[in-house]
Amino acid sequence: MILEVATLNIKEGLSAEFENTFKKAELIISSMKGYISHQLKKCIEENDKYILLVNWETIEDHEIGFRQSKKYQEWKALLHHFYEPFPTVEHYV
Repeated sequence: MILEVATLNIKEGLSAEFENTFKKAELIISSMKGYISHQLKKCIEENDKYILLVNWETIEDHEIGFRQSKKYQEWKALLHHFYEPFPTVEHYV
């Protein structure tokens, strides 16, 4: 199992909208091959900061299966305009 850790910095004042939109986006990611589970956690110290933790069966399920899919384009359209700067994404075993 691989853990994807994404640090999400949301543009100031857009956190509530981001959280509502994420409810739609999580339906996309949870439908992908190799997806196991995810958690979105809001930072206590910084209002517009989150971490997204996603468990995948393999790194390829994330990097190829998800990121190169048509559904990723939907994910991107829903969420990417909220980020500043673009998220840092790392993988852990």
